[in-house]
Amino acid sequence: MSYQLIDAHSHLWLQQDTQVEGKPIRSLKNGRSIFLGEEVQMLPPFMVDSVNSAEVFLSNMDYAQVSAAVVVQEVIDGCQNEYLTEVQRQYPDRFLCMGMAWNKEEAQAVIDAGLRGIAYPGHRMKEPLTDLMPVFKLMEQHGMVLSMCLADDERQTAEMEEIIQECPQLRIAIGHFGMANPPVTPPWEDERWRHEILLARHPNVRIETGGITWLYNSEFYPYPSAIRAFREAADLVGMEKLMWGSDYPRTITAITYRMSYDFILKSSELSDNDKQLLLGENARRFYGFENLKELPYIKNMSE
Repeated sequence: MSYQLIDAHSHLWLQQDTQVEGKPIRSLKNGRSIFLGEEVQMLPPFMVDSVNSAEVFLSNMDYAQVSAAVVVQEVIDGCQNEYLTEVQRQYPDRFLCMGMAWNKEEAQAVIDAGLRGIAYPGHRMKEPLTDLMPVFKLMEQHGMVLSMCLADDERQTAEMEEIIQECPQLRIAIGHFGMANPPVTPPWEDERWRHEILLARHPNVRIETGGITWLYNSEFYPYPSAIRAFREAADLVGMEKLMWGSDYPRTITAITYRMSYDFILKSSELSDNDKQLLLGENARRFYGFENLKELPYIKNMSE
């Protein structure tokens, strides 16, 4: 590997045990979960205890030569603040962990715990994002990073514009690549998608591509339309504004962790500089990673 990789969107949890809109989400065995009342394969089946731990992720990262990862949160996994605080303390050079907070008091507790940001699944939120403005201003004061996934509508994009104007020094990562899923219309022909990507024209905003292999799961590897979407987004805001994210571990029920980025490495439509920026350099600068681990390539027995 000629450059170091950083995963800008991943998840960790010890156990899922929560509800969303009154529907249960609960870990079972063999990587399965009850998800909104349906049994699904949430994790690869070899995770027999259904624990999505930092140690298992580190094993995957070491094998795939990924030096560091940003760990965000989602309400479907329940609040993982306590566990992620432990992970951040134990592996400060490998993970940048984000908390969950819904008011200033909870946000201050996240800051005091040593977590590095706060993540919001805006696409699951019914209240205006601007209701959280006091939290965002507190985060700005403390140099925190805001991770925000948006619904695929114009309303939340407009709300984010207001937040960006009110908090010009708050580092913001927009997640899930603007939900660039093309069920009917390719995203680059969708004004809603273009407007969300254009949020990154602001100097403090980046776009991360967490879940890109999930968004293009129907197309599957090597995801040629995802590569096209990268190029279209780069035309809008520049490749220096884009960061690769895997959405580990849910995405590796269909593919391996290495496959979540090597379709980018093998693409002939992106330059070497594009790949270096997208796969790690942009995230290193934006999140402030230091002391990145050099990871050797380990040959597979079957090679």
